[in-house]
Amino acid sequence: MPERPSENAPGNARTNGADPTLPRPRHPTEWIELSRPTASELHTLAEEFGLHPLAVEDAMEAHQRPKLERYGDTLFVVLRAARYLDAPEEVAFAELHVFVGPDFLITVRHGSAPDLSAVRRRMEDSPELLALGPEAVLYAILDAVVDGYAPVVAGVQNDIDEIETEVFRGDPEVSRRIYELSRETVEFQRATRPLVGMLHALMAGFAKYETHEELQRYLRDVADHVTHISERVDGFRQALTEILTVNATLVTQQQNAEMRALAEAGFEQNEEVKKISSWAAILFAPTLVGTIYGMNFRDMPELSWSFGYPFAIGLMGVVCGTLYLIFKRRDWL
Repeated sequence: MPERPSENAPGNARTNGADPTLPRPRHPTEWIELSRPTASELHTLAEEFGLHPLAVEDAMEAHQRPKLERYGDTLFVVLRAARYLDAPEEVAFAELHVFVGPDFLITVRHGSAPDLSAVRRRMEDSPELLALGPEAVLYAILDAVVDGYAPVVAGVQNDIDEIETEVFRGDPEVSRRIYELSRETVEFQRATRPLVGMLHALMAGFAKYETHEELQRYLRDVADHVTHISERVDGFRQALTEILTVNATLVTQQQNAEMRALAEAGFEQNEEVKKISSWAAILFAPTLVGTIYGMNFRDMPELSWSFGYPFAIGLMGVVCGTLYLIFKRRDWL
């Protein structure tokens, strides 16, 4: 069984110096924090606080989508926190499940974010906010999760700027980086986009559940921030799609230029081969005639003919000249 909060926990924080006209929660707020709890721990809390079995089952498993569900007088909220890791230049996600009852609040963390100790300190330092009940603690948690998105947005924007530079430099590794950042952006969308609908659902129930006016203002402010961040993330997705298209175009142009260069080199090589082949054929003719008459057979024709030598030389010249004219006409020479 997890330990209960101390006397300085939000539910039991001192309210000395607070305005006596501010509303007070009907019951002291009890806040229990769990990090990667076991099934037995959750079932124990479920029996004590009357948590719905379906909500408890969801809280046991990570990889839930952000959502807001109401089971009687208990609100079950799933949030996805994010933080930007500078060294590997990537986004890490974590899940936070929150049970909000009339006089209690239970948080179940799957991951290190967000820093709920900072939320506790904020509530302890703001007795007027703490006086608004468990819903105020939920607001502070929502605010912490949404504030945690700001460094992620800045980090992703910086990565996109770097990728744009790498694309036009022709970096061969940029395609892989675009793909990885696109996947992170999709995950970021899945974390932020449902929050918009969740907060609007909370605002729609202000009148029904008699949410305090001051808390309504706080939640509207969080909703505005979430909407802004969601729009930024949607813009990142579109920008990465356009960058990927530009990169594909540049890669295609580079490949076409390389193929054209190879074709030109092949053409030049073919021209050289033509010239070499043409001269080889021309020089082959006198070599053939000279080889035949150099066999030194006794009964060869024209051996006793006085014009035999001039005839052989003339034959070589005629054959060579004829071949030269043929190759010249075909632009081989």
